[in-house]
Amino acid sequence: MKKVLLLALVALASCQKTAEVKTGTWRAVILTAGGDLPFGLDIRKEGEAYNVLVINGDEKLKMDQSFLRDDSLHIPMEIFDSEIVAKVEGDKMTGYWKKMRSDFTFVFGRFSAEYGKNYRFSETSDAPQAVLADKYSVLFLSADKKDSTQSVGVFQTKGSQVQGSFLTTTGDYRYLAGDIVGDSLKLSCFDGTHAFLFKAKIDGDNLTGGFWSGVSGYESWTATKDSSATLPDVTKLTYLKEGYKTVDFKFPNTDNKPISLSDEAYKGKVLVIQIMGSWCPNCMDESRFLAPWYKKNKDRGVEIIGLAYEKSTDTTFAFPKIKRMKERFGIDYQVLLAGTNNKDEASKTLPMLNRVIGFPTTIVIDKKGQVRKIHTGFSGPGTGKYYDAFVSDFNRLIDKLLAEKS
Repeated sequence: MKKVLLLALVALASCQKTAEVKTGTWRAVILTAGGDLPFGLDIRKEGEAYNVLVINGDEKLKMDQSFLRDDSLHIPMEIFDSEIVAKVEGDKMTGYWKKMRSDFTFVFGRFSAEYGKNYRFSETSDAPQAVLADKYSVLFLSADKKDSTQSVGVFQTKGSQVQGSFLTTTGDYRYLAGDIVGDSLKLSCFDGTHAFLFKAKIDGDNLTGGFWSGVSGYESWTATKDSSATLPDVTKLTYLKEGYKTVDFKFPNTDNKPISLSDEAYKGKVLVIQIMGSWCPNCMDESRFLAPWYKKNKDRGVEIIGLAYEKSTDTTFAFPKIKRMKERFGIDYQVLLAGTNNKDEASKTLPMLNRVIGFPTTIVIDKKGQVRKIHTGFSGPGTGKYYDAFVSDFNRLIDKLLAEKS
């Protein structure tokens, strides 16, 4: 009897043995209302944990340290209140992606992945049946047809493979990657918080299709080839109200110490104010630029202050988010808890501005304390030459303000 019991315990222990995750490339898919949304995963083992990179074209975005629990791989993205949990079965994984909404409820999407696959939408390399232009004037229309967004689509095509993004006045749609399949364009992006799927039929100089965001969000979109397509001037969307020459605020840092522009550390300095949030991927792209830039330039007499607008102003919730963001991107400058991530509420905290219409928004102030430029949105690296243009313009302006007398 004892022998039988011992054998049973050994068998049970064998069944409960933790699975192993194959390292290397996986093709992952999240099921949305528009169908499969694919993206790449690069998984490497480090001790008992795993390093996971999400791949969108040229972008390789590091997730938080991942781990196995029983037979499932957990890929947390704590900065976005997001996580993938998937059962590991040899060359396949199946499970779910969950993400916290702004109302603190969760949305779930079915997740699956297959080892050793690195294509996006199409396994074949057949020559495309349609030609995609480099630039389009784009209009997104909400499902109820009440709201629309003007955009500029920019793409780079190599054979049937496509990379690119859509630019708007409040930022871009990050790194999109996909394929031309027959006469259709298919693009996707997943970064932990955004799950974007674009499909469109290519008909000469025109595109007509759908855009699915998250598990169930939907907008239609149309585009027309336009090499001169532009957006409204993003430096004129947010501005100082009449009678104001600067901004002023006092918000706490993560040590709960109030910080304001009148503090001695900021007097006589060129200042960059970054209106942002730890939940915001476009803000993340801007932080990736500003954090190393600040380390190289802070001794020249320039300072940066981040104003974080979070899902909650409860410091037990918000401060850890801000600290994690600072650690992740190596941010050495102050990041203050300024309010909630509602644009109307954010506008109330900075009453000298006409409105805050996008995260991020960047305010540049000269040595005399006067606002010299307000830039809405951020064109990240996924936009190519538009990102390069932003960097050049930013450096040119800072150099000019540093050369001015106090």
